[in-house]
Amino acid sequence: MDLMKTLTGLVEAFGPSGSEGEISQVIESLARPYVDEIARDAIGNLICRKKGGGPRVMFSAHMDSIGLVATHIDEKGFVHVGPLGGVGAARALYTPVRFQNGAKGLFCTAADADLSKLKADDLVVDIGAADGEEAKKLVQVGDAMVYDTPTRAAGGRIISPYLDNRIGCLVLLMAMEQAAAADNDLYFVFSAQEEVGCRGAKTAAWAIDPDYGIAVDVCGTDDVPGAKHDVTALCGKGAAVNVMDHSAVYHPDMVKRLMELAQERGIPVQRSVSRRGGTDAGPIQATRAGVYTGGISIPCRYTHTPTEMVDLGDVRACVELAAAFAHCDL
Repeated sequence: MDLMKTLTGLVEAFGPSGSEGEISQVIESLARPYVDEIARDAIGNLICRKKGGGPRVMFSAHMDSIGLVATHIDEKGFVHVGPLGGVGAARALYTPVRFQNGAKGLFCTAADADLSKLKADDLVVDIGAADGEEAKKLVQVGDAMVYDTPTRAAGGRIISPYLDNRIGCLVLLMAMEQAAAADNDLYFVFSAQEEVGCRGAKTAAWAIDPDYGIAVDVCGTDDVPGAKHDVTALCGKGAAVNVMDHSAVYHPDMVKRLMELAQERGIPVQRSVSRRGGTDAGPIQATRAGVYTGGISIPCRYTHTPTEMVDLGDVRACVELAAAFAHCDL
């Protein structure tokens, strides 16, 4: 599986929270050669199963992205919006956007707006319409939109929108490709609506009732200018094994097992503690009578901006670690 080609296809697929149909179809076509069963549930999760006689292992990477939704179209043709997930207004300002129907535009705000106090609700989208009547032919209230910025390589790193969490989806797909000989009963879940409350992982975990769970997502990094040291992972230092974040305290046995697997196989690895953010691990861990839950994260700079960044070496390390857990004797 070609990493950059596959990632570009994943990022280009439309899929903000609640509108995951297009990204779900793209992932299904990529996953189908490597699994025995593929199903969707009512909330929109894509569940890919590779049957095995061992314990049930649920890997979960959310496929939805943050976005915005049209809430009002004014008489001048500007589209007023509300956030889908954690959209930072100052980070999104003057970024190009696209709607699912192909309409394009640009985030802007009032000329006299106080940028220091700007909220996502203060953004409007200029779609080039002459007036409200023309705008309503292009966009309707309730239509969602996403950033329309490119995916590109920068040295050994990738700059792209929606690496949170299309890069996690790529890690699962590549690990799935390497798990052909695994004996465990593997469920690769590409979850819906994580950005608005980890909703998909909750229903998927309830249905699967796994013995073990692994959330695959991005995590913040402590190596950006002005870092506040509220996260510990570093870009370029390997797969991040989650110890704690805002969603979960990860089971110590799972942290230990993932670290041991990495050390045994020479996979670059680091421990990740975060005082902000969360993953699908929270709802997986707390489902039914509880699940032994761990997390593998790709360190990511500038999360929830139109230009996020990850290191290719970290991505490959996460693939190797996820595949190693799929194969391990549990």
